[in-house]
Amino acid sequence: MIRSSFLPALSFLLSVFLPFPLCGKAEGRVADMLRKLEQASDSQIQAQLARFPDADANGDGILTRGEAVAYVRSMAGETDSGKERKPTLSNVSYGPYERNVLDFWNAEGQGPRPLAILIHGGGFTNGDKSKWASSPILARLLESGISCAAINYRFRKDAAIQDILRDAARAVQFLRSKAGEWNLDKTKFVGIGGSAGAGTALWLDTRDDLADPKAEDPVLHESSRLQACVLFSTQSTYNLPRWESYLGPFKPEWLRSPNELTEFYHFASRADLETPKGREVLHECDMLAWISSDDGPVYVSNNNTDRPPNTRGEYIHHPEHARQIQKACEAAGVQCMKGSQSADGVLPFIQEVLKLK
Repeated sequence: MIRSSFLPALSFLLSVFLPFPLCGKAEGRVADMLRKLEQASDSQIQAQLARFPDADANGDGILTRGEAVAYVRSMAGETDSGKERKPTLSNVSYGPYERNVLDFWNAEGQGPRPLAILIHGGGFTNGDKSKWASSPILARLLESGISCAAINYRFRKDAAIQDILRDAARAVQFLRSKAGEWNLDKTKFVGIGGSAGAGTALWLDTRDDLADPKAEDPVLHESSRLQACVLFSTQSTYNLPRWESYLGPFKPEWLRSPNELTEFYHFASRADLETPKGREVLHECDMLAWISSDDGPVYVSNNNTDRPPNTRGEYIHHPEHARQIQKACEAAGVQCMKGSQSADGVLPFIQEVLKLK
C-alpha cells in the first residue's frame, strides 16, 4: 500500500526529471514514475543529490540510477529494502584511531558466513558507515546469507592516502581475526564501495598481502586480501599523476586547494613526488600497477556521462577509470565484469565468484 504522505515528495522528485506531469491512480503513478526515471539521463539524476541526499545510499556523493529507483520504491512503500537495519554490533574498534570503527550485521545461515565489507565514499574528506544501514544492497546481502561490515576510516586532513588505505587493510585483518567469534568464512571476503570506497576496495583486492606472521599484534597475522570487489563510480588508481595520460589535465578551477595533489599524500611540494620516497608512495597507491593474475574478480560500474570531463565530478568518476581497470585486468588474466549499480546486478556476481549456493 502506497503511503499517501510520500506522494507529494515522489511527484516532486520525478517532476524534476520529467518535462510533463503524471496522472492516474497512486499505484499507477508510481509505476509510471519508475519507468520514466529509468529513461532519465545520468546528469538529470545526479543534479537531484542536493535535494534528496538520503537517496545516496552508500554516501559516495554520486546519486546513481539504481539508488534513485530504490529511493522511490522505498518512499512508495513497495519494499522494505530502504528500511534502516540495526547492526548486530555497532562502533567496534578495529584500530588505534577514532575513526577506526565498524558496524557488523550477522546473516543467518548454516556454517561460517561469507562477508561483504562496505566502504563509504566521500573523497576521503567526508562520509560515514551509517549510510549503509538503509542500503538496498545491504538488505539483499543479508537476505542472501551474506554477513556485512561497514567501516569508517581516517580522512585526508588527519592522514595521507597511503595511510588511509592501511586503515582499510587493518579492518579486513581485524574482521578475519573475528572469524571464529562472528561465524565468518575467511576465504570469502568481498569489498563493496562507491567512489573513494570503490578505489579502496580495488586496492584491497589487488594489493599484495600485508599479513605479517612475525608481528606482535595478532591482528596483523591475518590476510588483508579480498576474494572479489564491487566498484561503483570508482577511480582507477591513486597514483594521481597517471590520470592525465587517459583523462587529460585536471583543470585548475577544479582544485580545492592550490597544492591538493601533493596534500593527498601529505607531501610539501610536487618535487617530493620525484624523490625515492615519493615514487614509493605513488607505487603503493597505484591499483593499476598492483593488478596481477592472483587477484580476485572485479565488478565495475562507472555509469557516468562518457564525454570529455567538464567538471571535477565527471573527471573523478569518468567511465575511462573503469576502462583502464578492465584493460589491466584483461592483461593480467583477472575476471572483470561491467554491470549496473543495483542489487540485482551485484548479488549474482558475488554469489558466482564466491561459489555460493
